[in-house]
Amino acid sequence: MIRIEEKLFQNRYRVDAGRSHIEIADADVCAIHCQDKPCTFCCPAGCYALDNAGRVTLITDGCLECGTCRVICGEHRNVRWEYPRGGYGILFKFG
Repeated sequence: MIRIEEKLFQNRYRVDAGRSHIEIADADVCAIHCQDKPCTFCCPAGCYALDNAGRVTLITDGCLECGTCRVICGEHRNVRWEYPRGGYGILFKFG
């Protein structure tokens, strides 16, 4: 059986330095108002994680550009998301 991590490793990501296509609008909203922090377990690429202080961190390298974080953060609308510029972002190996 092939694990999802092995499949994701096949993809490549072209980073657009200094121009992230996604960001957390206000870290305090995540820390104070969001109890469940669903982005940390719903993002299929694992871009969101909790740090040692319990705050949500975002690493955009490897983002699949699926938009799950925008949907899952519907209550607080705390994710700013747009498609990367042409030529940047996810490069799917198998289509």
